Amino acid sequence: MGMTAAPSTYHRRVAEQKRAAILEAATGLFLASGYDGTSLARIAESAGVSKATLFKQFPTKAALFDAIVTESWQVDDADGPQPPATDLRAGLTTIGGRYVELLTRPGMTALFRIVIAELPRFPELGEAQFSRGKMPYFESVRRYLAATDAAGTATVPDPELAATQFLGMISNFVFWPTLLLTHWEPGAEAHRHAVDEAVTTMVARYARQV
Repeated sequence: MGMTAAPSTYHRRVAEQKRAAILEAATGLFLASGYDGTSLARIAESAGVSKATLFKQFPTKAALFDAIVTESWQVDDADGPQPPATDLRAGLTTIGGRYVELLTRPGMTALFRIVIAELPRFPELGEAQFSRGKMPYFESVRRYLAATDAAGTATVPDPELAATQFLGMISNFVFWPTLLLTHWEPGAEAHRHAVDEAVTTMVARYARQV
């Protein structure tokens, strides 16, 4: 029994390492040479894996790009407990912190640069970024705000607009400047302050007055 368990764990770990190496190599090459100018063969070579290994996991460049996007927007504790709908400030502070963590990941700015650069020729990259990355995350925030309304904690007549407002206040400071300013690194304290201010603004607007 023990004999068969170990190799499968080992093989899974190796497969995960190879997958991570492929995604990292692909992101780097897409940035350096453009999406069109990068071949799967070059990605395999750069990642140090065989072409067969790469094709088995990602038969097309589009599939590879989808995986990069999906992975980038994955929230570590997505399966964890939902923020409390009964405490708007605490819930939004948790969500805001997660969003900062997401936006400041090493590959996130690179990913947006690839999408923006290649959009005229490959509009499907923008669609992938939107539908596989941004939308599922946005939807989770919209659902939370709708839950606070249902719980009587807040009055949120348009949870979609409210989610846009909240995430916009944070990303406008934490993320968008990184696309244009190479040295934009405000630091953890400034990020926390941006989240706190966004939360305070949302609470002032939406919290139900008792």
